[in-house]
Parts: sequence; C-alpha cells; structure tokens
Amino acid sequence: MLVPVLKKRIGLFGVFSIASGAMISSGIFILPGMAFAITGPAVFISYFLAGLLGLTGILSIIELATAMPKAGGDIFFVNKVFGPLLGTIIGFMGWAALSLKSAFAIFGISEVVYSYTGLAHIITGMVFTTSFVSLNIAGISKAARFQMILVTGLLSLLIIFIAFGIPEIQPGRYTPFIDNGIGPILITTGFVFVTFGGLIQSVNIAEEVENPKRNIPRGIISSLVTVTLVYTVVTFVITGILDPEEFRDSMTPVADAGQIVMGMTGYIIITIASLTAFVTTANAGIMAAARNLLSMGRDRLLPGKISSTSSKFKTPMPAIIITGVIVFLALMLPLEMLVKAASSVILASFLLTNLAVIILREGKLVNYKPSFKAPLYPFLQIFNVLIFSYFIIELGIEAVEITLGLVLAGFIVYWFYGRKRQKKEYALLHLLERVTARELTEDILEDELREIIIDREGIEQDFFDDLIKEAEITDMEGPETIENVIRNSVVIISREVDMDPDELSSRFLTRRKESNICISDFAAVHHIVLEGEGKMFLKIIRSKNGIRFTDRKDEIKALFLVGGTREKRKPQFEALDCIASVIEQKEFKEKWLTAENHVELKNLLTLCNRDRFS
Repeated sequence: MLVPVLKKRIGLFGVFSIASGAMISSGIFILPGMAFAITGPAVFISYFLAGLLGLTGILSIIELATAMPKAGGDIFFVNKVFGPLLGTIIGFMGWAALSLKSAFAIFGISEVVYSYTGLAHIITGMVFTTSFVSLNIAGISKAARFQMILVTGLLSLLIIFIAFGIPEIQPGRYTPFIDNGIGPILITTGFVFVTFGGLIQSVNIAEEVENPKRNIPRGIISSLVTVTLVYTVVTFVITGILDPEEFRDSMTPVADAGQIVMGMTGYIIITIASLTAFVTTANAGIMAAARNLLSMGRDRLLPGKISSTSSKFKTPMPAIIITGVIVFLALMLPLEMLVKAASSVILASFLLTNLAVIILREGKLVNYKPSFKAPLYPFLQIFNVLIFSYFIIELGIEAVEITLGLVLAGFIVYWFYGRKRQKKEYALLHLLERVTARELTEDILEDELREIIIDREGIEQDFFDDLIKEAEITDMEGPETIENVIRNSVVIISREVDMDPDELSSRFLTRRKESNICISDFAAVHHIVLEGEGKMFLKIIRSKNGIRFTDRKDEIKALFLVGGTREKRKPQFEALDCIASVIEQKEFKEKWLTAENHVELKNLLTLCNRDRFS
C-alpha cells in the first residue's frame, strides 16, 4: 500500500501553539469550580502537581517522538513497541479521548453562546464542529497558523486578568488551606490532568513538524512550563477573589472573578478568552485525533482508505471527517462522563509510552536513535508507570468502566479486521529475544526505524540505497579463499536470478581472472553480466579475518558481488561508483569491522553522506 505523504509545515512556535491551545481550555475555564469542591483553597496546588506530572510523563513521549516522528504519535509508538493488538486498542482509545476532549471544548463554546443567545447547544455544536473539520481539511499550515494567532491572544488576555486580579486577592479566602489532608489534592490532580492531555496531541502531528529533533522538545517543554504557570497563578487568583460557595458552584469561575475585578469589561475579556481557548482546543483535538486514524490505517489496523489524503490539500480528509462526526455525537454525553473518559485514556497513554521507552532501550534496537533522551532512566519511567496507574484507579469505578469499554471496542476492531492483516514485528519481541536467547525477529522493525531516520534526517535516497536494503549480507569468520567465498555466496543469488549456482560461480571466477577489481587493500568488487531481462542483484560479504585473493596474506574485509542483465548496465556501473564512494568515506574501515550485526552494516551503507544519483 502506498503510504500518503504529509508535508512538513509546522515550526517551533507552531508546536508550542498546538500544545498550548490543546491544554488551555475547559480545564481552566470550567473545571476549577468542580476541582475546588473536592480540594478547597489548595486547588492551585493540584494544578501545579498536574503540570509537574505532565512534565515527568512527557519527557519519555518526547524521546519517542524524536526517534519516530510519525503521524499518530503515541499510537504509532505503542503499535511499534507492544504489537498490533495493543496498538489497535490504544489507538482506538486515544482517538476517542482526543475526540471527547474536542467535544468538551465545543460544549464550552455552546454554553457561552447559549448564555447570550439562547441558541440550542446541539445547533451551535454542529456549526462549530463543521467549521473545525473544514479548516483542518484545508491544510495543516492554515490550521496551525490559526492556532498561533489564537494562542497569542489567549495568553495575553490571561496575563491581563492575572495583573488586575492579584491586587484584589483576599488572604482570608485561603483558610482553611488543607482541611482533609493531601488525599483530595492528589485526587484532584488526577481529575484535572485531562487538561494536560494536549501534550500528546502535539506529538500526533510530529511527522508534519520541520526539524523535529529540535522543534518537538523545545516546543512541547516550553508550552508545558508556560501553561502550568498560567494555570497555577490563575487558580490561585480565583481562589483569593471568589466567595468559596460561589466558586464551588460556578461553571464560569474565571469570568466571574474577572467581573469582580474589572466589572463588565473584565467579564467580557474573560468570556472572549474562554471562547478562544475552547476554539484552540477543539481545533487541535480534531487535528490530532485524525492523525490517530491515519496512523492506524497506514499500519493496516483499519481500512486503508481511512489513511488516504486529499490530492488537493494533502491532508487526511476521511480521517478528519470521521473524527468530526464522532465529536458531534459526543456532545450528547454528560459533562462529567466526558471529563472522566478523556482523563482515564490520557493517563493510560502516558503510562504505556513510559513503559515503551523501557522496552525500546532494553530491547537494544540498533535503529532506535532518539535525538532527545529522557533523564533519570529507568527510575523516571518506573515512577510514571506507578503514579499514572494510581491516578487511573483514583478516578473511580466509572472511569475504569469507561476505559474497559473502550478497550473492548478496540479489541473487537482488531479481532475482526487488524488481526488478519497486521503481521509486523514489534519491539517487545526484541526484548524477549534478548531475554530468552531465542531468534524471534527478522529485523523488519529495524528496517522500519531506518526509514524513519532517513526521513527525519532528510537523507536523499536513490536506486543504490534500495539495492542495499534488499541485499543479502553474509558475515564470515574467515580467513577464507575468494573461490570458496564465491561458491558459497552464489547459492542465494542463483535463486534470485534463476540460474544454476555452478554456472554463476564459474562466471565470477572467470571474470576475476580477466579483471580483479580491488578498490583498496580493504575492499573489492566483482561484477558480471547476465542473459535475459530485468535482473540485477547485490551480494555483500564481510570477513573480519580477511578473504585471500592470492597466496600472499590479503587484507580484503569487504566484498561486493554485483550483476545484472544488459539493459541494466547503466545502474550496474552507477552501483560500482556508489560502492567506491562509500568505501572511501572517512572511518569506513573502522565502522565496517566494529558493526555488531547486519543492521549496523546496512546503516553504514545507506545513511552515509555520498553523492546520490537522481
């Protein structure tokens, strides 16, 4: 299946804006009243702890995103690490969570519109859902630019509120500060953590980020720090301004506090800010959720048509439309169920991505090469697995039931569709292979990760790179004579070109007598021409102890056997030029001899800096 290409159009501020816009919404404009009812005046501590928890969790996700900057983010990671079953389940859950979070934001927009116009929530919801779907179909750059403008305005309005609100704080509002111990604070931390789920959304569009090695870590971390500080200070100010009883029952606590501080002007400013926040969250949520479906379609966990892109806009139109429909239907769910469902799934995603880092590192995959590594490994990841598990349980039986329901739905999708079509390797097999000393993999995942590195680094590829990826590599103990090496090597080649092994061996040996091509005292190339049409091959042999070409002691450690039919003579000679160019690379000899396996040898040949043929 041809994989649709997504263009890289999102810069550093785009990543910051998508992550910030996805976080600043109902979590600060609606949830503080519900959170205050649980915790009391210490509610701002819960918001700060939720941000701190988000930071510990997101570090592992950033590591995964810089190693595998692909559409779908955490869904792509889970599928590559745990396999298609869990990948389908988490993919379905993550898509549902992001869709529910977008619905939560659109509910906030509808509430504001209803309070001023009396227009039914369902009508407002349909209008805004359709608008966001249309904007995302029109292009990621337009959606990201729209996000940047809104986030800049939103942060400016919240800073104005903080500046005017601090002088109006009444210290007596903070007593009693902690009335029932730290238990309610921790419960509320898990409850409001949903608002930090936007962090995951920003890695879902990683494939469309320019220079992901730099922009993903900087954009996400700066966004999280900014939003955590804003949330903490805003909830601190609200607590010091509003009467406790009014705060506990308020669905618009920031707007109510704004009215007290700045009169009707303050109320209007905060109402505009809340509308802006809801818009940014809904837009970012649909943008990210659609990439979940795109990723699952690419990996054949869902029908391939879902991952197709618009020929005009180069955006995943089917995935965006399906997501929009689900967002609209979710508007009919109760508000508290929306929050708990989204929170439980987001917590589960953070848990699994931290576990994924442990498996990838311990699996010792050669091509797992993140440009950013989470610190304090493995203690940070183990802590996150335990703490996120605790918060899922603390959300209550209803949240667990919702999570189990989504797990069942994902399992059904996998059982009746993905199970019959998905046969790829995953990192857990590599870890089991290492632990059990049994051969369970065929380097399929290593090849996938190599392709991701090529895309991430912007390395141009030509026909020779494709030839190497398909080439057989033999690692010999040696020392051995060239005659024996050729006789052993042509057995596999004969199947590829449909020729008798003895005839192939004879041609190579005859050709050697006519022209022994030694590029250096380290490497050699043998080339023959075949009859027929459409045939070409490359066989690579490494011998650390050397291949003897004469009676003298030879130092040939790398042998390349090249051949093909006459109409392919041009690419054959170009392949010879490429081999020479690779061998002349600085440190080639050292890397060739120290490479631990076939994967590292292929990396040496395909990821090197050489002139490519167009």
